[in-house]
Amino acid sequence: MRTALRTLAIASALLLASSALAQTIGLSVSTLNNPFFVDLRDGAQQMADELGLELLVTDAQDSVSTQINDIEDLVQRGVAVLIINPTDSAAVVPAVMAANDAGIPVIAVDRGVDGGNLAYFIASDNVAGGASAAEFICTQLEGVGAVVELEGIPGTSAARERGEGFNTFMVENCPGVTIVARQTANFNRAEGLSVMENILTAQPQIEAVFAHNDEMALGALQAIEASGRDILVVGFDATDDAVAAVRECRMGATVAQQPAMLGAEAVEAAADIIANGAPADTVAIAVGLELVTEASCD
Repeated sequence: MRTALRTLAIASALLLASSALAQTIGLSVSTLNNPFFVDLRDGAQQMADELGLELLVTDAQDSVSTQINDIEDLVQRGVAVLIINPTDSAAVVPAVMAANDAGIPVIAVDRGVDGGNLAYFIASDNVAGGASAAEFICTQLEGVGAVVELEGIPGTSAARERGEGFNTFMVENCPGVTIVARQTANFNRAEGLSVMENILTAQPQIEAVFAHNDEMALGALQAIEASGRDILVVGFDATDDAVAAVRECRMGATVAQQPAMLGAEAVEAAADIIANGAPADTVAIAVGLELVTEASCD
């Protein structure tokens, strides 16, 4: 985990870098139409400013082809280190390999990459977060009930891992809970609303919803509140809107990641590469998370 002493040491080493280009980092973000990734970018920018680095940020707008083009452009511009938050963990592999071939170290943040060589992988423990959400729902339902799972973008490591942690916990520890519907809403609030509206029509009995991120959870919550039904909603990311909904007792819980810290850790790792070279093997850095609930709602 980042320390002030380590940051100071990296900053001192960066003063020795003679080329401005050698101090430029590229950051390819999956989408900035999501508060979580805006926070990630802002945390990255703050750390870059602190360390005197130039940060070039691109927004893929959840498009694989756009992200591949963005990465190709950053490689052509000769960034010293490339940080990628993938739209699709498999589809970006050729772009990662192109950066590898160009001798540019690559860092994956929040979501993994299914191939190529990574210097660092910086993420929350999504499996543990999914399990934490499952445990909360199981406890609130006293081990019995019908649950809906809203999945994230297919192909992303975050969606796979959150779903894995959630479903493994339910199967192993809460067999009385049944997943009555499981559909993707692509980490998007509007899709969460429309998908949940359809599920509410099709499923007369639902006790809880687990959404792989808060945007989908908030969309689902809007549909549920419009229906007048009483359904527990749990999200993931602890965005400001979701935490407010939890404090208002409208949502049951959200798993709190620290997106600004993810971005800061990624830039600090990039700075370490610039100062000291890339590690021989991929270094995994886990950023902690917690479950945000409201005791007064009990």
